Amino acid sequence: MLLRAFLEELASGAMERSQGARVPALVRAADPAHGDYQVNGVMALAKQLGKNPRELAEPVAAALAEHEAVVSAEVAGPGFINLKLRPEWLGRALLEVARDGERDGVPMAAKRERIAIDYSSPNIAKEMHVGHVRSTIIGSALDRLLRFLGHEVTSDNHIGDFGTQFGLLIVGMRRFGDEAALEREPVQELERVYRLATAEAKADPAVADQARAELKKLQDGDAENVALWRRFVAATRVELDRIYERLGVQFDMWRGESAYEAMLPGVVEQLVERGIAREDAGALCVFFDDDPSLGKTPFIVRKKDGAFLYSTTDIATVLYRQNELGTERSIYVVGQPQKQHFQQLFATVRKLGVEMKLEHVAFGQVLGADGKKQSSREGGAIKLSALLDEAEKRAADLFVQEGLDVEPERMAELARSVGIGAVKYADLSQNRMSDYRFDWDKMITMKGNSAPYLQYAHARVCSIFRKGEIGVEQLAVSAEAPRLEHAAEVALGKQLLRFGDAVHDAARGCEPHVLCEHLFTLAQKFSTFFEHCPVLKAAEPERRSRLLLCWLTQRQLARGLGLLGIDAPQRM
Repeated sequence: MLLRAFLEELASGAMERSQGARVPALVRAADPAHGDYQVNGVMALAKQLGKNPRELAEPVAAALAEHEAVVSAEVAGPGFINLKLRPEWLGRALLEVARDGERDGVPMAAKRERIAIDYSSPNIAKEMHVGHVRSTIIGSALDRLLRFLGHEVTSDNHIGDFGTQFGLLIVGMRRFGDEAALEREPVQELERVYRLATAEAKADPAVADQARAELKKLQDGDAENVALWRRFVAATRVELDRIYERLGVQFDMWRGESAYEAMLPGVVEQLVERGIAREDAGALCVFFDDDPSLGKTPFIVRKKDGAFLYSTTDIATVLYRQNELGTERSIYVVGQPQKQHFQQLFATVRKLGVEMKLEHVAFGQVLGADGKKQSSREGGAIKLSALLDEAEKRAADLFVQEGLDVEPERMAELARSVGIGAVKYADLSQNRMSDYRFDWDKMITMKGNSAPYLQYAHARVCSIFRKGEIGVEQLAVSAEAPRLEHAAEVALGKQLLRFGDAVHDAARGCEPHVLCEHLFTLAQKFSTFFEHCPVLKAAEPERRSRLLLCWLTQRQLARGLGLLGIDAPQRM
């Protein structure tokens, strides 16, 4: 269920019956001692009507108190209403969640959309590094969340396989390339060649001109350059597939910039014919004189030498998704520094008549331990493959430090689940707009808001059923509404009922950290419950009631972690 939506409707109905208006303004209570939720809408209504808010709030509170879900509704302060939920009603609501084995009580989205989600998007001829973590991990989590809510999602890895770097790579391979190294370690050799060619181009304008000429030849279909380009792409794809397999990330499409090559002349022609683009210093550009917020920098769609840019391919991509895929909403999971690019892109395609929802899901940077931005092409950033290796090693070390009895045959797989889960969660648990420091000690730990803590909490619940030799099928058949009598039981029950809100909020705002916060709080509430409420040693019917709470917790942790792309081991 969506608990907040249910209570908002309840408050709206009570307000309409007593005041003839629906202004619920429901929020979580700041102090749980005062209530579970707070209705603030009466104060806004009183201001509109010029009346005393407390006097308006009294009949609303009385109407709310009549509902079976509410144990008390009290007017407080200047006129807000504190709601406390009835434990018996919570128990019945939890039973309905328990009976929903398919979705754990999370309803589908009210309006389902056809969505394209564009994420990861590494460049060809370049190893993925820590800077690619955020787009890949955030994008994959949003992909899972949106599919779970019933949207028709197409995930697209829009790889950079058509840009300026290919002119430099072609020149570099001919000047510095080592064929043996290219066969042995293709991506590493291409990165070495790129760095050398870039340095040469910076030092010698003639080399830079040559690189631009080779790029133009590639875009014009020169056979030799196309053959080299295909070699670069094939070699890089093998490396990328290895990384994605380790991360558990899959895409419906790999349509890189090159897939739109045939569309680009027509795109530019449209922009010129409709007066959207005009020539400036030999290049064709879109200007935004009517919207100063888009900046004075023009949106270049064709350079003076006739070569196209990724701005041109991005316009073609939008048109393809609208006309060929029937996309209603397109989400771009790309870093905050590209904000102006997407503002200009969206404004440009609007001028072309595109009506689909276009959304830039921006995020901050992953900083080094020194708090500074990590470099990329120059080789300073941590390679993603090395980062994942280190995560798995540190996870295995953590098992030893914590005294966990992990069977040797399970060690490698569990280290993979915990190590890579830790890397993902460290990213997803941040507000995506924030920069964050990559800190191994905070990431791979059994303490605090971390994936290993949540994974251990899940395994801990599973151990209760193993120890008691209890099958979940048995619980499903004999399930009765749990009795929430101890304060820890009530607190756990309320948190379990907020799962639907957390999933919907995370998907609606493209903010996976909202789901992370819910799961962390759930694990904390369960820990308190487990400390104060014996389960296996409790007498019936208390034992059966508490087992049901354990089962719901285990299911919700597994479901929530799964939506984030993180494993939930049953043993640790």
